[in-house]
Amino acid sequence: MNSEQTRRSARIAAADMAATAALLQVGAELGIDPFLDGGEPFTVADLAGAADTPEGPMTEYLAALLAAGLVVTTGDNGHFQAAPDYPNQRNHAGYLCWAFTANRPFIENAPMFFRDLDGAAEEHQRNPRRVAVSSRWIGTRDFYPAAFDLIVRSGAGHVADLGAGAAGLLIKLLSQDHGRTGMALDISESACAEARKAAERAGVAGRLEVIQRSVQSLADDPSPVAGADVIHAGFVFHDVVGDEETFDAMLRSCGAALARDGFLAITDAVPYATDERERRFSALFTYLHAGFMNVRLPTEKAWIERFRAAGFSHVEVVPHEFPGGRLFIVQK
Repeated sequence: MNSEQTRRSARIAAADMAATAALLQVGAELGIDPFLDGGEPFTVADLAGAADTPEGPMTEYLAALLAAGLVVTTGDNGHFQAAPDYPNQRNHAGYLCWAFTANRPFIENAPMFFRDLDGAAEEHQRNPRRVAVSSRWIGTRDFYPAAFDLIVRSGAGHVADLGAGAAGLLIKLLSQDHGRTGMALDISESACAEARKAAERAGVAGRLEVIQRSVQSLADDPSPVAGADVIHAGFVFHDVVGDEETFDAMLRSCGAALARDGFLAITDAVPYATDERERRFSALFTYLHAGFMNVRLPTEKAWIERFRAAGFSHVEVVPHEFPGGRLFIVQK
């Protein structure tokens, strides 16, 4: 492929990704992303009912998804479902939606953040659902699988997930093993409500406890994670690590609450990863956290030192597909 063909291919890929991200973000704003993400057949009436909109505009939106190849007809009259390549397209869109939509308050109000970080941060906050949806679209392919496979291989009977959101990881784990139980902890009331509904739909509600609390509260009361074979935390610890006293107390409490031979599985990020595969998105992720959220990501070495300072003797580091993401497997 010559240089002109390479440029043309890159341009087409960029245009496709931008279009997919915008179309899927519309669905997320309408609240119909569970239908698209679920893979099961649906009708226009299903989507309109979920979004509480007239069917006419929803029909037009669905026509755009069909034209873009994001959904297909099922052969059953009036029924549609996500296209076979939809999960891959959704993953790509997740990066764009996280960068531009989830972080829109930072980008649109950059001058204010530059002049008064604390004041701007108080006035212009991110939409938690937009952050959660785009993170899920990325994570389903690029950081949840590593944690999922690790937990399955460990044979864990009881799993606690901190900052669990809608509990997608736990629901998949509980569906994979009908003897497994889980605890989903999240500070967001809406996320906890979504987790309970999703658990009911999946038929695992009786084995999943959902608790609305902050992860910091575990420093004083680790009872929600007591007896866990694995405690997983996905991109939540970097918000706490700056408060050394609380972070250390939280790690020690979690360590003491683990079942015998239990371990922590911490999915988080390191700053400014230098590998060519990671460097651009890692640069954005690092900069947005430092420049707009006042969050300084620890280096890989610093993460390891913090875990060991809290009494953990063994730390294994596994790179994620997510640029700059790392899975820390932490044991006593």
